[in-house]
Amino acid sequence: MDTEPFAGRLLSGERILWSGRPGTGLVFTPRDVFLIPFSLIWCGFAIFWTTGATRAGAPAFFDLWGAMFVCIGLYFVAGRFAMDAWIRGGTAYAVTDRRVLIVRGRPFGNFTALSLGQLPDAQLSESGGGRGTIRFGASASGFGRGFAGWTPSLDPTPQFLAIEDARRVFDLVQRGSR
Repeated sequence: MDTEPFAGRLLSGERILWSGRPGTGLVFTPRDVFLIPFSLIWCGFAIFWTTGATRAGAPAFFDLWGAMFVCIGLYFVAGRFAMDAWIRGGTAYAVTDRRVLIVRGRPFGNFTALSLGQLPDAQLSESGGGRGTIRFGASASGFGRGFAGWTPSLDPTPQFLAIEDARRVFDLVQRGSR
């Protein structure tokens, strides 16, 4: 059990029952059914528009404007997956006998603690091999999440994203919240 990220963050007498980290590499979410085709269309159109404007001899402003949209499109297509993996690499989770803890070190350090006795509704989404995500609270809707809609690790709803043995951890949280 990796307890180092939680050093100095535990309450007096509090014990860690489980700790873990999010999965590494590519993590797909149900939103990607919409986001992947949208990102490919966005990026493709931005490239088409920018090259067309350049070939037509449009002023340099159009090239810069188009380049900005191509860069956004490239982030949508691939950059968001790299950003998400990088953020997850600096994230740690724990369940104690009193709280659920989430520490994110990068890019913007963040510490979240939820009391087991006052947890919002928890939702378990499992994928193959026992890996899954536990969300603590209702998800923000659609585009109201900003970058969180594109980058799961930035979602404002507290969650254990792509953890091993998710059902066991979910059951541990449920037992502790009674």
